Amino acid sequence: MCIIPAMATVHPLRSARPEPPTLHARAMDNLRYIRETMERAAAFTAVPGWGMVAMGAIALGAAPLAARQAGPRGWLAIWVGAAAAALAAGGAALRRKARAARMPLLSGPGQKFALSLAPPLAAGALLTAAIARAGLGELLPGLWLLLYGAGVVTGGTFSIRVVPVMGLCFMLAGALALCAPASWGDLFMAVGFGGLHLVFGLIIARRYSG
Repeated sequence: MCIIPAMATVHPLRSARPEPPTLHARAMDNLRYIRETMERAAAFTAVPGWGMVAMGAIALGAAPLAARQAGPRGWLAIWVGAAAAALAAGGAALRRKARAARMPLLSGPGQKFALSLAPPLAAGALLTAAIARAGLGELLPGLWLLLYGAGVVTGGTFSIRVVPVMGLCFMLAGALALCAPASWGDLFMAVGFGGLHLVFGLIIARRYSG
């Protein structure tokens, strides 16, 4: 006698319900918001565009004055004074923008930005004294542009994307100044500390709320 086993009833798998489009869109919006918030938290966005414009204007005003100086001491005094004035203007604008954005300067991205920017600037100050004492002042424009650019590149790692680009432009200007005739030094200072600050300052001011 042949026994035919009863065939088990096969139930089709129930297809998963499609996710409601509104729920999916809301989840994507939430993920986008979280990602943008993390990016802002990891970047120092208080770089002052209008402060850079003021720094550029100071440099453009100092260049013709420095070019008229008969000796290296007068030339150096003009540019050191201009650097001090630019630092004061940029620092005031930085504090104002950071306060408006409620971004602390001495913690988080602000601290990283400052600690990355400071060493090349400190090295530039020490080398300035040594080079001036050695009577090699014609090297200073290229040195200043190069080290300032290096500081902006390293500090810009923790800032908005346009800042490292600006630093690379300063480094390029410094490299060209070191290869150019010494008589072109004030021209490179005007183009670098004046023109680049103006151009990038306006870009930052327009795209990043001042």
